[in-house]
Amino acid sequence: MPEYVQDGVVDCGITGLDLVHEREAEVEELLRLGFGACTLEAAVPEESPTQTLDDLDGLCAATVYPRLAGRLLAERGIEVELIRVTGSVEVAPRLGLADAIVDLVSSGSTLRTNGLRSLGALFSSQAVLVGRSGGDGRARELATVLRSVIDARETRYLMLNAPESALEEICRIVPGSRSPSVLPLAEPGMVAVQALVPAADVWRLLPQLEAAGGSSILLVPVERMLA
Repeated sequence: MPEYVQDGVVDCGITGLDLVHEREAEVEELLRLGFGACTLEAAVPEESPTQTLDDLDGLCAATVYPRLAGRLLAERGIEVELIRVTGSVEVAPRLGLADAIVDLVSSGSTLRTNGLRSLGALFSSQAVLVGRSGGDGRARELATVLRSVIDARETRYLMLNAPESALEEICRIVPGSRSPSVLPLAEPGMVAVQALVPAADVWRLLPQLEAAGGSSILLVPVERMLA
């Protein structure tokens, strides 16, 4: 995919950030999509005396990512002989092909199944939208649309009623870069407060808002959101 985008076969594409760096493709990263998260890690057999990344110096490692792994290890001053393999990299040490591996890790279960332990992460990856350098702008428009969806998934629209006397405390509790919207209610001394809040903070916020005087608290999913 990085090469297809680079060569103009397609205007944009979704691929792993690790592949973009491994292929050294001349593409523009337009948006990190927030899924497919994994890390490029070095690992050795459980019984290996190697304990840290620095201990890999002078050893041999099997990997599907020789360019990326070589660059990252060199930046740490670690010289490793890298053997490019395809397929199940995890079996390379058991077959005597290498002392270690450098491969993508998600949950770590594959490493454990093959009797390997991680020495640490070298690179963090996820799915990204990439576009051709110098494109006509349509890929950027698509990135804007996708960004609105990604931002919305991480956000909730909060609505609640509260006494005016509690407004200062409620505004202090509600996170975000902008002040909440405050509207007067028919009942004297009461206001409606509306704000965008991070979805991850919702369950921490609710008891605090209730304790501060909030009532009729409502959380609504956000379909699209543009900054």
